[in-house]
Amino acid sequence: MPVLQRRVTIHSSKIPHSGHLTIVEQRRHERDLWNQEYSRGTHASREPDPFLLSAFRDFVEPLHPQPGRALDLAGGTGRHALWLAEKGWRVTVVDVSEVALAQLQRNSESRGLEIQSVAADLSTAAARKQLVTQRYDLVLVFFYLERKLFPALVRALKPGGLLIYKTYTVEQLRFTGGPRHPLHLLKPNELLRAFRGLRVLHYRETVRDKGVAEFVGLKRR
Repeated sequence: MPVLQRRVTIHSSKIPHSGHLTIVEQRRHERDLWNQEYSRGTHASREPDPFLLSAFRDFVEPLHPQPGRALDLAGGTGRHALWLAEKGWRVTVVDVSEVALAQLQRNSESRGLEIQSVAADLSTAAARKQLVTQRYDLVLVFFYLERKLFPALVRALKPGGLLIYKTYTVEQLRFTGGPRHPLHLLKPNELLRAFRGLRVLHYRETVRDKGVAEFVGLKRR
């Protein structure tokens, strides 16, 4: 799905100017580009991000010792969803790429895991509205930025639920790779201030190897 942020990282130079395509055509074009990327196996990693591992150890396990329901947005082929499902979590993955989600289902079935997958474009109001029809103990967003999604992330959490978010900041412009357009890069402390309905448990920005921000927030009971 990343994108919007993660996805534009790869394809922004390939997407025709908005003057040539309607919004619907642009979204369809981006979905097709991501399907091509996943078909080529360029995003096939099954290793979870180190930040998920540390956040899970420091916050999720202490606050949710019993596995609950998790939502992985722009989750691709499910590197985080598979890891959580193996720990007993009931996981739903949302992504714009049907190819990625098909790979996820094959991987989950081969491991004897059950993961729900939903093909949706999170840049649309309809998809954001659909998110808040369910409530989750844990919501993950990694390397995807759609600012209009922020309020829905808070609403999708159950009281006592956790949001784990990691994505690029403007400091990524110091490095090669990653998104270049400001729409897909967080401003300094932007993620820290984005979720006023959450108690901040962890926040960090770094410029080591890449420019990223890491956030863990708790929805008050």
